[in-house]
Amino acid sequence: MRATVKDVALRAGVSPKTVSNVMNGIVPVSGPTRQRVEQAMQELDYVPNLSARGLRNGRSGVIALALPDLATPFSAEIAHHIVEVAHQQGWSVQIEETGSDPHREEELLTRARSNLIDGLILNPVVLDESAVRVGVALPPVVLLGEVTQQLADRVFVDSFAAARDMTLALAKPGRRRIAVLGVNRGRNSATAVQRRAGYEAALESLGISQDESLTISCESWHPWAAAEALSQYLEGHPVPEALFCFTDSMAIGALSVLWKRGVRVPEDIAVAGFDDIADGRYAVPSLTTVSFDKRRIATEALRLLTERMADRSHAQRVVTVDFSIVERESSRA
Repeated sequence: MRATVKDVALRAGVSPKTVSNVMNGIVPVSGPTRQRVEQAMQELDYVPNLSARGLRNGRSGVIALALPDLATPFSAEIAHHIVEVAHQQGWSVQIEETGSDPHREEELLTRARSNLIDGLILNPVVLDESAVRVGVALPPVVLLGEVTQQLADRVFVDSFAAARDMTLALAKPGRRRIAVLGVNRGRNSATAVQRRAGYEAALESLGISQDESLTISCESWHPWAAAEALSQYLEGHPVPEALFCFTDSMAIGALSVLWKRGVRVPEDIAVAGFDDIADGRYAVPSLTTVSFDKRRIATEALRLLTERMADRSHAQRVVTVDFSIVERESSRA
């Protein structure tokens, strides 16, 4: 006969309610208890009846994660940690790409309101275009990133402070001609706005006049786009003393261009990125970057989402994840 929740509870030495809590992921369960329940489920070959469970508690057991661009290494690493943490809490994760399109965000919010998914972790790009706005009935949702609003819970890294500190670090050996790569000329993303503002604040604190010729635009934050933007820039400008790229992926594209032109890193130009992706650690030279705990981003996002599912009335909660400047070979004087 097919094993039941009661069978699992008896095998694990817990109550049926505890087994349900492990499967639903709503009520926190200690690690050892969760392990006993999961081991009992495996030993009994227990398969939850998701349809019946959904009818009882109004939940599907599925949450969605929506990121702007799944092709980037940063998105892959964030998705990895969120899926891992969600799995430990008993959730399945539906992964979506918004393409920075607010219409796709709206579709996902509609699915959540229709109970096709239980909640949504969303990384919007531009505040004015986001589907999360006043007048929209919000399902349980947590935002990732720099888009600032007063409606939904949010987890983010302070890009302004991180960009400021990175610029100050690049300037320490006496460098003054520090360029940035990743400025948006058209549709300003909140991330680009915050990182440029931090860069400019650092220059001001150093008494360095802002030079518009040292801001390099790049609308697509991929290695190929950064390589193309930097190549075009170097055709008409001298090599800066330092280059702060708004992502590690762009910095890797920049390193390729500099190597092909015979520009030495860090002797002729220091290069730094942002995100501390694994690829940057193994670039040649290894990449200086802004690092932060992606696992903590996932843990906090799932915590806020779970709490929001249980109580939609509580006030907005915002979690700031600490960062550090990791200096590697690409900027060492």
